[in-house]
Amino acid sequence: MNHRTRLLRLLMLSAWAGLFLSSLNACSLKVAPWERGNLAKQQMALDPDALDAALSRHAYGSKEGSSGGYGVGGGGCGCN
Repeated sequence: MNHRTRLLRLLMLSAWAGLFLSSLNACSLKVAPWERGNLAKQQMALDPDALDAALSRHAYGSKEGSSGGYGVGGGGCGCN
């Protein structure tokens, strides 16, 4: 098999692979309407307890002694 035939075969194979990969889509990954209620539950939230997360961020900001990051101001003393 000469170089030109090998190059043509590689080109055809990559074209078929590209066509195959472009035909794949994420339709099976979509959330069905009847499943959205499960995702809206409080347990599925990134921070299930918003008050606890806010207090943790405040304590972190107070102990860190710097402003920024979580949007908290003040120094290491915990004052705003």
